Amino acid sequence: MKLKHFKHQDAYCFLLTFENGEAKETDLFDLIGHYVAPDTLNSARIDTEWGCLEFNEGKVDIEPKTLYEFATANHYKEVA
Repeated sequence: MKLKHFKHQDAYCFLLTFENGEAKETDLFDLIGHYVAPDTLNSARIDTEWGCLEFNEGKVDIEPKTLYEFATANHYKEVA
């Protein structure tokens, strides 16, 4: 399930929209907190080929399936 769009909300909280149209607001700290410093969260981007969320010029990435499963299991709220 590729990531199509994201919006950085606050701290490690992101609004994620996947290719199936589902949108989830989730805190990614448990997934990336040890690898991505708070001051580099603004480096987030989508690798359009793989549909993964990357940080630090691709040095840290989250595989789309992992990101979707994490967001689905740990979302704060579903967004319509």
